[in-house]
Amino acid sequence: GGRHTPFFNNYRPQFYFRTTDVTGVCELPEGTEMCMPGDNVEMTIELIHPVAMEQGLRFAIREGGRTVGSGRVATIIE
Repeated sequence: GGRHTPFFNNYRPQFYFRTTDVTGVCELPEGTEMCMPGDNVEMTIELIHPVAMEQGLRFAIREGGRTVGSGRVATIIE
């Protein structure tokens, strides 16, 4: 399973791209206060280190070594 509680703006999980774990800061869309377990949301994530990726790349969202969500790169913002 994933999370059992919601997360809010500035949530900082690990993002697992291929073989690389990197911390990222989540920015929820304007007007979205929180993301509940099971929600699907498009958000902006700023990674703390650059990682090679391309549009469409799938990734896992991890917390404490376990996967709590997944996603797909929609747009890359330089």
